Amino acid sequence: MFSIGGLIADLLQLFLLCLFLRLILDYVRMAKPDWRPRGVLLIAADFIYAVTDKPLGFVRRFVKPLRIGGISIDLSMLILFIVISRVAPLLRAF
Repeated sequence: MFSIGGLIADLLQLFLLCLFLRLILDYVRMAKPDWRPRGVLLIAADFIYAVTDKPLGFVRRFVKPLRIGGISIDLSMLILFIVISRVAPLLRAF
């Protein structure tokens, strides 16, 4: 049987996958700053950044980076990941 909540939960799971892939892309760019994606990977990276930029920007408006000494840690991705991973199973019940 078709469920709107199940469909939304599946879309949120795909969004979590995009968040995870963005995390990997960000770590690769930190480890090797001169690396640039090419070909199909460039298209995938553009899609991942386009999908995740607006939700992360929304969370960043409310959650400021955590300053520890001379560095600051952006917790927006972690918070968004936790919230969506908790909400998706609840939606599947509807």
